[in-house]
Amino acid sequence: MRFRSSHIVITLLALFCGLASSCTHRFVEKNNTPKDNFEALWQIIDEKYCLFDDKAVDWDSVYLDYSERFDTLKMVEYEDNYRLFDLMEEMLNELEDGHVNLYSPFDISVCSRWYEGYPENFDSEILMKYYLKDYRRANGLNYCRIDGDSIGYVYYGSFSDGFSMTNWLAVLNYFAKCRGIVLDVRNNGGGSMENAYKLAAPFFIKDTVVGYWQHKSGPGHDDFSEVEPMMMDDSRGYWRRPVVVLCNRHSYSAANFFVSMMRYAPNCLILGGKSGGGGGMPMSYELPNGWMVRFSSVKMYDRDTISIEAGIKPHLLVNQHSEDKDDLIEEAIELINSAYEKE
Repeated sequence: MRFRSSHIVITLLALFCGLASSCTHRFVEKNNTPKDNFEALWQIIDEKYCLFDDKAVDWDSVYLDYSERFDTLKMVEYEDNYRLFDLMEEMLNELEDGHVNLYSPFDISVCSRWYEGYPENFDSEILMKYYLKDYRRANGLNYCRIDGDSIGYVYYGSFSDGFSMTNWLAVLNYFAKCRGIVLDVRNNGGGSMENAYKLAAPFFIKDTVVGYWQHKSGPGHDDFSEVEPMMMDDSRGYWRRPVVVLCNRHSYSAANFFVSMMRYAPNCLILGGKSGGGGGMPMSYELPNGWMVRFSSVKMYDRDTISIEAGIKPHLLVNQHSEDKDDLIEEAIELINSAYEKE
């Protein structure tokens, strides 16, 4: 089976949920006690999580480290729910996975370890003051012409923000006389994979394998389905001039996949910092106490079947240092202009 861009969302829904059921699965074998909720949480991750090899985490050792702490946790007052939540969050954060979250009525767990220690490489104030001063909007796409109107610039802040192909083609038409495009997905935390395919489509001249995927098929850590190709089968070839994609460590999940995919587009260069990763697609389970845990359950690879969970290294590493210009945008402008000077 080929995993095609045109039905990526439908395929995932059918795979995990069935076309008529919810994507949240209920874990019913345990009682609602601190220890039983811990056992349920640990077992769900143990059997369903897909990235143990990438994380190099000994989940059995995690069980031993946390079991006694949950065993002695007594639920007497309402505030004890917070202590239970915090301990579960601490355990889940051993995975250092931004797609692993615990949801309760009073809090949502978040892991930030995967981006800590990396350069920010993005300054929204500099961007708005010097580059997006007079920009236009095509739904989620913010765009303008820069460098004396010779280069197109697009900032796309979230793959959850919708846009149509009509929107996108209107933007490209606005850039018709430009030498190239700077396509910026820095600080884009992800969203719709469908939007990732749609944004990439104009830059592909022919249908192309852009990666591979597989899902958990059993309770063992190594129980997976066969690896299947992910296809850019909606190639448009509308833009054949240079395009530079800007990313940083906060380019996560669908943005990370977009960066990986664009490496296989003609005339494209990836510039900036290493992307954030998030190469697993999430699903959710409900704990005995009604809280929900979300975790990575589908593993994605690049075209060389290398996991993209840890992030994508750019073709050219550029960090932000200036206080009155965006060093990454300026480097992208120089690269596009130099491509024409060599002709």
